[in-house]
Amino acid sequence: MGINLQIERFLREEGMAATKFGRLAAKDPRLVLDMRNGREIRPSMAARLTSFMAAYRCNVNRSLAA
Repeated sequence: MGINLQIERFLREEGMAATKFGRLAAKDPRLVLDMRNGREIRPSMAARLTSFMAAYRCNVNRSLAA
């Protein structure tokens, strides 16, 4: 699955705004909007975003378990 689809699924499942995701994951609130409009990202940024999503889910799950 491409990074764009992963991000869209993450946003939907977590109920997170695209601007908040961009700000937290890459310090760029326009990131997701730009990607939706055709912006291509480097593999290193894709890895960073994937890592952010995994860490975020892990932290949310820990919060729910406590």
